[in-house]
Amino acid sequence: MTHQAPPSSAPPGADPGRQVAQLREALFLVERIAGRPESCPPDQRLDEAARISEAYAQALPIAQRRFEALVAETALWAAAGVEALLAAEGSAPSRAAADRLAAALQRTLGELAALLR
Repeated sequence: MTHQAPPSSAPPGADPGRQVAQLREALFLVERIAGRPESCPPDQRLDEAARISEAYAQALPIAQRRFEALVAETALWAAAGVEALLAAEGSAPSRAAADRLAAALQRTLGELAALLR
């Protein structure tokens, strides 16, 4: 009898690398609104997505579930934040709000990567 790891609890089609790449794209947009320089060049984003996918595949199921929960939660609040910023585009407070949202996204992306180490 051989031991096999249990199947991933990720829903079909939910690629962790792609999810992180989408959050990076949201961060890029928010950084532009905030007037910040780009924090992660495109080549690094592709590399990060590949590394996240590989690390996710190797992670324990509990780490995978925590990653899935955090990435889903982040996607929700990031989308709401981007919508609010786009609605308020051009106003002075939107730059400050974009700066705070960008910082929160950067922190959370770091947390997501740390979950899979």
